[in-house]
Amino acid sequence: MGKRTAKTVKEAVSYIEEHLDGKLTLPAVAEGIHYSKYHLHRMFRETTGMTMHDYILRRQMTEAAKLLVFSRRPVIEIGYMCGYESQQAFTAAFTAMYKIPPAEYRRRQTFYPLQLRFWIREETGIGRIEKSDVRLAEMDDIPEWMELVRLVIDGYPYLDETDYIRKLKRAICQKRALILEKKKETLGVLCFSRKTGEIEFLGVHPQYRNVGIQRLFLEVLLETYLPEQKISITTYRRKDRADTGYRRELLELGFAERELLVEYGYPVQRFVYPPDMKEDTAHANTTGKETTF
Repeated sequence: MGKRTAKTVKEAVSYIEEHLDGKLTLPAVAEGIHYSKYHLHRMFRETTGMTMHDYILRRQMTEAAKLLVFSRRPVIEIGYMCGYESQQAFTAAFTAMYKIPPAEYRRRQTFYPLQLRFWIREETGIGRIEKSDVRLAEMDDIPEWMELVRLVIDGYPYLDETDYIRKLKRAICQKRALILEKKKETLGVLCFSRKTGEIEFLGVHPQYRNVGIQRLFLEVLLETYLPEQKISITTYRRKDRADTGYRRELLELGFAERELLVEYGYPVQRFVYPPDMKEDTAHANTTGKETTF
């Protein structure tokens, strides 16, 4: 990915952010920045790890959720602002992403984002990524770590930053937090449990989801921190509209599907690696799990 590609996608993101209160489509964005829609579609996905359609949908649903909690605007008006022509269509789209209808979301008065703005780096050259680039995180890494967390929030519904930072500090003290840096840029972060072998958080910079960082983290875990131990992780269930590719990435890494769970009230599924190793079945009936890192 070159500087020109990154610059074009950055312009597209800026256009989208300036027009969230209306109907947005790939052709409209392409016309707005004077670029081919066919090339823009490919470039956007390669750069951010998701399609432009998914980014727009998630950003507009996030803004809608914010209005539901922090304003008194009618649901139908919020739907119109997101480009939906009826309250029924808006309710269906919102429910598919947030798992509850807009009226119920408003009643609960708890806002959390599905997608925050992508900040695209124009300087994209990072060179060869190696295992030696992975190290234990330190307290000074927390600001950069949290910047990355906000970029990958699409993979972690119900993320509470205050609670997350508290648990992150504990994981750093217990040497269970790994960070991958290259040229002073945080490209990936991971928290894990030594006791259960669970990956409690894995985030990879959207611009580098396709360069093998996930596999490198997995290899480091197996070789250095969790040798001969089964590794597990949870992510979206099959056909969840909110998934931007996390299930596919785990399957490509060799993880195998296991039981369905509920975390923080959200339906998820557990995956394990390697799939042929015997495992403790104590996880099988886990529900309402709280992340402990």
